Amino acid sequence: MGKKYMRVPFEVEAVKYEAGKGIEDGFKPWAEVVTQGFVSTDKLVCVKGDNDMLMCPFVTSRRGIIFIREGDYIIKEANGDKHCCGEDKFHTRYKEI
Repeated sequence: MGKKYMRVPFEVEAVKYEAGKGIEDGFKPWAEVVTQGFVSTDKLVCVKGDNDMLMCPFVTSRRGIIFIREGDYIIKEANGDKHCCGEDKFHTRYKEI
């Protein structure tokens, strides 16, 4: 087994996701997300878009698109990178300063 490491603390901005606040980077149609097959639809956020089409909000990270799930916090690092953290893990990984 390799060496053990501890995550270095760093300051981030975080906000619990709410539809309509403009904190996502974009939307993909629900039908497209479902047919891709590699994205679990459990607790996936869906909102009505143009023509009542269901849309899934996402943020873009250096690893690609991350679809937002119910209860997710949107994390923005100092360098501008974004990612999501589930509510179940957020408070064990991040402390308010």
